[in-house]
Amino acid sequence: MDQSKIGKFISQRRKAQGLTQVQLAEKLGITDRAVSKWETGKSMPDVSVMIELCEILKITVNDLLCGEVVSMEKINETTEKNLLEMIKQKEEADKRLLSIEIVITVISVVFMLTLLFIAIFLSMQEWLRFLLIGLGAITFVVGCLFALRIEQVAGYYECQKCGHKYVPTYLSVNMAQHFGRKRYMRCPQCHEKSWQKKVISKE
Repeated sequence: MDQSKIGKFISQRRKAQGLTQVQLAEKLGITDRAVSKWETGKSMPDVSVMIELCEILKITVNDLLCGEVVSMEKINETTEKNLLEMIKQKEEADKRLLSIEIVITVISVVFMLTLLFIAIFLSMQEWLRFLLIGLGAITFVVGCLFALRIEQVAGYYECQKCGHKYVPTYLSVNMAQHFGRKRYMRCPQCHEKSWQKKVISKE
């Protein structure tokens, strides 16, 4: 999707409706700065406001994603193209999230080990030693829980029994045995347990 083209289209449709950026922002319950970013092509409207935005601008979601009013003859072609583009963008975002997960985990472990090293090998008062150990443990647990949340929502898990790909609940991911990004979970489709691997695409 061409964000610059979409931004110019939003600007044109806003002006056609006789709205300023501030007025459009007020109708959507967002800041005029967000509207400005859309119109300059720096960002895209969030999914949560996309339908309401289209209603205000009197266009379809398909028109918005194409950056122009789509004719009836081209509607099927453009809808499929936009859907494929959105799937591609989600996959790229999921890859970035999984990379961030690794960084968070490494930082949490290094920070915890550093505090433990200081607490064990340096001379200090006992209360300070316990404080450092506690802080290291809390940082590690919070970092792991946050990383686990990323792993749960980014991409899908694939059942090794039936091939079903799905996003499991946070609890099931948290409680499952794991080896790297493989987790031993029950598939909601076939109800069999298997070592399910993380995949990015649902295809």
